[in-house]
Amino acid sequence: MCKYLNYKGITSEKIIRSLLKINKTVKNLLFVIAAAMLMNACEKKETMVLISTDMGDITVKLYDETPKHKANFLKNVEEGNIEGALFHRVIKNFMMQGGDPTSIGAAADARLGSGSLPDVPLVDAEFDVNLIHKKGALAAARTGGPSNPEKKSSNCQFYIVQGKAVTDAELNQLEKQKNMTYGAEQRAAYKEVGGTPFLDQDYTVFGEVVDGLDVIDKICAVQIAPGDRPVEDVKMSLKVVK
Repeated sequence: MCKYLNYKGITSEKIIRSLLKINKTVKNLLFVIAAAMLMNACEKKETMVLISTDMGDITVKLYDETPKHKANFLKNVEEGNIEGALFHRVIKNFMMQGGDPTSIGAAADARLGSGSLPDVPLVDAEFDVNLIHKKGALAAARTGGPSNPEKKSSNCQFYIVQGKAVTDAELNQLEKQKNMTYGAEQRAAYKEVGGTPFLDQDYTVFGEVVDGLDVIDKICAVQIAPGDRPVEDVKMSLKVVK
């Protein structure tokens, strides 16, 4: 009987109909907003960098979760700061490290690994429990020890993990030592491809290899001289994949 209520010609029935129309409009608006957000997420492109060597190409994806490292790496690539640098430190079943600007055109007997870009600050650590040192992880090198308590990263040097097989027992032990917890996804990744979990939460992982894991194996198998430098130089050329 509410429809018979009338105030200055406006019935309750008209009010209800108007409210229903408004409600429908709001629903449609929310649907449009949700659809736009979904489309934007789908269209968002991942940031890729191609690392070319004489032994093959490696494509890495940079993580959005580590914006400072992502920006620093892209800047170095785009400005050519480490173009022609060497993978100067290669250790089988561990990792291959490069990006030292002093390695560009370095003599065979040159001591490498301590170089950095002048007048460029170190990069603040960006640890994320979900970003681990599985095989193919792209991570930032850094100075260790008490001189770097905040574990800030080098402004140019990085490494790519080869690693080795990892067991649940090893991960359990590391959880106790580092007071951290590995999720099911991280454990599955380590058991599937291996890695170097003892580096987790000590060095920032800011990307991963999406193509070229076999190239990592090739480079990590080269003959090395004392100091872990490859006997034959392994130079890198980098470019952002558009």
